Amino acid sequence: MAVNGTHQEYNHLEEVKRFDDAKIGVKGLLDSGITSLPRMFVHPTAALSDLKSVSRSESQVIPTIDLSGVHSDRRPAIVEQVSQACRKLGFFQIVNHGVPLEVMNRTISAVKAFHELPTEVKKQWYRREVGTGVSFMSNVDLYNAKAASWRDTLQVRLGPVLADVEHIPEICKNEIIEWNQQATQVAETLMELLCEGLGLDAGRLKEMTFLESKTLAAHYYPPCPQPDLTFGITSHTDPGVLTVLLRDHIGGLQVKYGEQWLEIEPVPGAIVINIGDILQILSNDEYKSVDHRVLANPSTDPRVSVAIFFNAGKRDCLYGPFPELVSPEKPACYRQFMLNDFMRRFFTKDLAEKTLADYYRI
Repeated sequence: MAVNGTHQEYNHLEEVKRFDDAKIGVKGLLDSGITSLPRMFVHPTAALSDLKSVSRSESQVIPTIDLSGVHSDRRPAIVEQVSQACRKLGFFQIVNHGVPLEVMNRTISAVKAFHELPTEVKKQWYRREVGTGVSFMSNVDLYNAKAASWRDTLQVRLGPVLADVEHIPEICKNEIIEWNQQATQVAETLMELLCEGLGLDAGRLKEMTFLESKTLAAHYYPPCPQPDLTFGITSHTDPGVLTVLLRDHIGGLQVKYGEQWLEIEPVPGAIVINIGDILQILSNDEYKSVDHRVLANPSTDPRVSVAIFFNAGKRDCLYGPFPELVSPEKPACYRQFMLNDFMRRFFTKDLAEKTLADYYRI
């Protein structure tokens, strides 16, 4: 149903189910020739009120950190830069990270090629259950969100056990596997720097299996016919420890800083890094997991990004602030919890609802 249409008996859940059952995604809607948004994608006016209030002049607040010499005498300076970025913003970009530019470009191109396969071909992967470890869908929170967002996603389980490679689409299989290897090396280095920035042993996060449980989300944001009425992804925080994000040259990623939104301008060859809720909890609020969002794509070209979310491999352990970061001067800010409980709560909520860190706050 178009935005401009009025229908007193509009049933959001019915429209969502029709869309989901069609298995065409937002790319399929666009290909069908629509010129206005179906009502299920239209967000409340209040949620859209600050779209125009982005501070571009302060985009340099989001630092770009040069990792060259990370294993040399430059390391303490890099640790300090990473630590400051995580304490202040929870977001930063990295360059000279060791991943060849051609690998990054190939990954973006392969993901784009998958999403631009004929709808009838892509339907074979369209599912919400994650049994095979590979699923193509639109909006992971489609049935929980108040309004849908304008994006499609290919999701692949990378660990603890890689999805059956036979189920990964051939058109992007090799590139996803290669990007997983490269991004994991980057994440291992960053986790060491993050630990050192907290005064902990460099291998602490790796020992806690935070390199092992990984999920890849390859997002595709087609041109949006009415970008002022919806989002690419609504404001949210990431649940895990660390997110490693590869993206193309089209902007739209914004971070909440105080009461304003900052645009993270694309930097050629850079990878975007952000802290998740679990690391904020482990760090006892030293590091920040902050709200971020993606605008609906106003460009005539599609926007592509590939995120890898790093979580704990051990789901049945208790997690809470590192004991070394708790003192009489700074008591624990969070109670302990089981990771299974944490992840269950994340996947049964609207992405836009408040961060899970708040749920476990003392």
